[in-house]
Amino acid sequence: QVQLVESGGGSVQAGGSLRLSCAASGDTSSVKNMGWFRQAPGKEREGVATIFTGGSSTTVSNSVKGRFTISQDNAKNTVYLQMNNLKPEDTAVYYCAAKGWGPSLAAYDYEYWGQGTQVTVSS
Repeated sequence: QVQLVESGGGSVQAGGSLRLSCAASGDTSSVKNMGWFRQAPGKEREGVATIFTGGSSTTVSNSVKGRFTISQDNAKNTVYLQMNNLKPEDTAVYYCAAKGWGPSLAAYDYEYWGQGTQVTVSS
């Protein structure tokens, strides 16, 4: 199976930055795409960004485009989410997820999930 562990969450002021990390372990041979999702209280889980782990192809949601960047370090089996110019509406629990072939921002397409890390942005 695949295990995912997120880290890097915390509390920041509006306009600040955070970098989230997701370390993958276990049998990762079937993982071809990874994604970041977020869920605020009372809201549906929202796709934020995805990356094709076998190349450089990425997708970013319109709500964070220009502020967030997804990247990877394959040697470390780790995916990152660099979050700049954070806004209060970015406050949520952020989750890392993994799937096979085919990029997707839909949560129901993903098989493996981390436990999440809290991001809080104050004004």
